[in-house]
Amino acid sequence: MIPKSFIQDLLNRLDIVDVIERYVPLKKAGANYSACCPFHNEKSPSFTVSQTKQFYHCFGCGVHGTAISFVMEHLGLGYVDAIEELARSVGLEVPHERPAAGEAHQKVAPDLYEVMQTATRYYREQLKLSPRAIDYLKQRGLNGEIAAKFGIGYAPDAWQNLAAAFSNYADETLNETGLVVSNDEGKRYDRFRDRIMFPIINVRGQVIGFGGRVLDKGEPKYLNSPETPLFEKGHELYGLFQAQKTIRAEQKVLVVEGYMDVVALAQLGVEYAVATLGTATTPYHIQKLLRLTEHIVFSFDGDKAGQKAAWRALENALPYLQDGKKISFLFLPAEHDPDSFIREFGKAEFEKCVQESMPLSVYLLREISAELDLRNQEGRNQLLQRAKPLLTAIVAPATSLLLRKELAERAGISQPELEALYEIKPVARAKPAVLKKTSRTQISPQRTLLRCLIAQPNLAGQMQEAWVGEGFEAEAISALLPVLRETDFTMSSAALMQYFQGSAYEKLLAVEQVGVMEWGENFEVENYFLDALKKLQTNKEPQQRQELESRLGNKSIQEMNTVEREEYMRLLRRN
Repeated sequence: MIPKSFIQDLLNRLDIVDVIERYVPLKKAGANYSACCPFHNEKSPSFTVSQTKQFYHCFGCGVHGTAISFVMEHLGLGYVDAIEELARSVGLEVPHERPAAGEAHQKVAPDLYEVMQTATRYYREQLKLSPRAIDYLKQRGLNGEIAAKFGIGYAPDAWQNLAAAFSNYADETLNETGLVVSNDEGKRYDRFRDRIMFPIINVRGQVIGFGGRVLDKGEPKYLNSPETPLFEKGHELYGLFQAQKTIRAEQKVLVVEGYMDVVALAQLGVEYAVATLGTATTPYHIQKLLRLTEHIVFSFDGDKAGQKAAWRALENALPYLQDGKKISFLFLPAEHDPDSFIREFGKAEFEKCVQESMPLSVYLLREISAELDLRNQEGRNQLLQRAKPLLTAIVAPATSLLLRKELAERAGISQPELEALYEIKPVARAKPAVLKKTSRTQISPQRTLLRCLIAQPNLAGQMQEAWVGEGFEAEAISALLPVLRETDFTMSSAALMQYFQGSAYEKLLAVEQVGVMEWGENFEVENYFLDALKKLQTNKEPQQRQELESRLGNKSIQEMNTVEREEYMRLLRRN
């Protein structure tokens, strides 16, 4: 676990403009900076970055956040990886607190990456020395340029090749990275022998594992690195490092089954393909890719295994569907995989197939309707039973609504009947992603107070410790105050937003942060803050007087104690 104090310090050292400009060209626009949004296609800039607030927001698609969330979204990194990436950029080492009981944490030692890089160099050198391996790649249609781009190498047919690359073959790091295996007798040997080696690279360009393919017949055809501190198969995608720039530019990604498909497609100009690493498509893969692109296309072989893999991808995608983003499925002829198809028919024909790939909704309804006779009650009943776990997994409002309508029509019932049968609520009216500009007089005093605290967290020092309000905004203010007091009211807006990431108040704070940006740099925040406090106090006074009179009963001023008398006189003076 990373201490929250470190995250605050990191955000204080970073400039969000510098961070975003590493990936997106920004232009000065008044007090802020602007660009065409990197997260959706647009022709005129609606992506705004506030240097003073250290916050970004797109008025086109609604995406928003701090430097940490930008790196997570833009590079497809997890929370910890994003923090480590940013910390590295300012020369900080990320500390890790001891995890709570039952919570796993493992910090990757930097030398493990060095070990993998050394092995990569060794395998690449061995490829140059092996005419047999070179001939194999040539037969598969690969040239030297593409082999170099993907770092392809060769593991010779011997038991302890890596002893030539590492001075200490018994070093434990070779075992930790999965490069070697020990037998029951304690003897050590290389995991990869007589295989074409495909380095698996994370989005930061570090080698974290290998996939090895046999040159001739043999089992397994592909051998992957085991799970290690560097490598989790269900989290990584082969070729993503090389493809991510094209994926962003073209706003689509093609998910294929094999390493060779990715490399062959890249050589022939289709540079937005990635592959899963010998595992089914996982929810993590889906979320990672949806952060990068508008359209995911799955392409699996036409055999039974390929059909099963496609359906598994669909099932894992359903909970993460987003309205406005597409997932579709490309089914090539049974005798072809992407590599063979593009070589026989060319890039243009392959691109046409990608463009015409089957939308997820069509594929879903086709599969659950297969071999059912919907002309009779039994067939329609089976359709409803098959569809229930799938439709109830979808949370994207528009997608869910349209599928419910179509399924109800096929089953011969109404949408309300379908929702009652599945015991699900009607799809709520979707809220717009973009906050409409609000005039300063339209928001409540409590909302104004919350917005002012986000704009200038140090204003919290002017609030009473026993502050009490009503409603969700008041709850959020009450949650903010102790956090700000802990830092003696020095916490920045960005650090405050990051602190409440993932909390019940995250969305409310994000909306109000956008409101802060709409106020502009010259807005008199402190005046509005004091005015909101005064209004809230004035609104409370009638209720406070009533409560006091109820407590006092018929007491005269002489009968009141000192505290009661002071409170009574204070209320009299204000009236």
